[in-house]
Amino acid sequence: MNFVEELKWRGMIQDIMPGTEEQLQKGMTSAYVGIDPTADSLHIGHLVGVRMLRHLQQAGHRPIALVGGATGMVGDPSMKSAERKLLDEETLRHNQACIKKQLSKFLDFDSDAPNAAKLVNNYDWMKGYSFLDFVRDIGKHITVNYMMAKDSVKKRLSNESGTGMSFTEFSYQLMQGYDFLYLYRTEGCRLQMGGSDQWGNITTGTELIRRIDGGEAFALTCPLITKADGTKFGKTESGNVWLDRHYTSPYKFYQFWLNVSDADAARYIKIFTSLGQEEIAALENEQAAAPHLRPLQKKLAEEVTCMVHSREDYQLAVEASGILFGNATADTLRKLDEETLLAVMDGLPQYEIPLTQLSGGIKALDLLTTLAPVFPSKGEMRKLVQSGGVSINKLRLQEADALIDGSYLLDGKYILAQKGKKNYSLLIFK
Repeated sequence: MNFVEELKWRGMIQDIMPGTEEQLQKGMTSAYVGIDPTADSLHIGHLVGVRMLRHLQQAGHRPIALVGGATGMVGDPSMKSAERKLLDEETLRHNQACIKKQLSKFLDFDSDAPNAAKLVNNYDWMKGYSFLDFVRDIGKHITVNYMMAKDSVKKRLSNESGTGMSFTEFSYQLMQGYDFLYLYRTEGCRLQMGGSDQWGNITTGTELIRRIDGGEAFALTCPLITKADGTKFGKTESGNVWLDRHYTSPYKFYQFWLNVSDADAARYIKIFTSLGQEEIAALENEQAAAPHLRPLQKKLAEEVTCMVHSREDYQLAVEASGILFGNATADTLRKLDEETLLAVMDGLPQYEIPLTQLSGGIKALDLLTTLAPVFPSKGEMRKLVQSGGVSINKLRLQEADALIDGSYLLDGKYILAQKGKKNYSLLIFK
């Protein structure tokens, strides 16, 4: 496939340096994307750059993922209003190992193909580079005027908060520029890619390559992904949506994609999945004909959840979604691990009850009125039980006086009570 054409129809090109497409058509080209290692997991904001590397490899080119160990110690001022916390080497190495494991789901690092992906860390070539050598060898080739003209610098210096920019951060674009020069020399890397906020840093690299080595290198950026309403992509009330299941459960990950707006789903399905033009066009037609069925969102959530987690995690997330709003069974409920169970029950009324209350069994009537006020009165509960409107753990309660004991507990501590069709409460036994 033609890499640039593929990115164009997917809406993944913001800026492209003249000559880039011609370079890619000459033969296999090495290109890199920088990844910030300030956490031990990628979040979905990183997926855009990762998808670019994946498309690059599928087009027969060679992807390089650069973990910014050195630049992560400095902090990129682009789109930031304050200086970031700096990391030590041990933390950076741990983060790098975790990030490579995640990247391996998208990129082929291990084959003997000439375009096998490579992971590098700029800390490895920056840690022994003295300040004097760096400013003499690199700094003299780029003027302060050139650096001040970059949007990332201008925006930060005009920041209303008046915090300004430290010299550490100001030096960031020189360090990133040197990364490109280093990879140009050692890996034959001719292209750097990134978000549109990185254009200034990337072109500093192409300028260094031109001025110092007389070489030619190229730049390509994708648009910064936002929601249709203009708010930041990938953020929820609880923070970032992470790829690591310990930070964002597969269920919550699936729910994020399932709940995007129609306008966002139409854009995201091109950017975050590998589906082809015809299949996406068919889904868009389905969406237009029956928007309430949300075929775009369902397919987007399926593709990305399977890609980042697994088909099994996706299927469990779908089943879990049916517990409160569908026809999920008691068996489905018992299959959920505690993390997923709590994610599904997030926002429900919750009642804490001493575990000792179940030791000899307790009548459902007393449990749901006296110990947990799910019902305001025993009379109301009896009436609803008789009409088949009360369930415990998705099983209809046949008698109000039925004994509830420890065998009912989910994950050893929870019981799900249902009143009517849509009113749920979570009982927590401690």
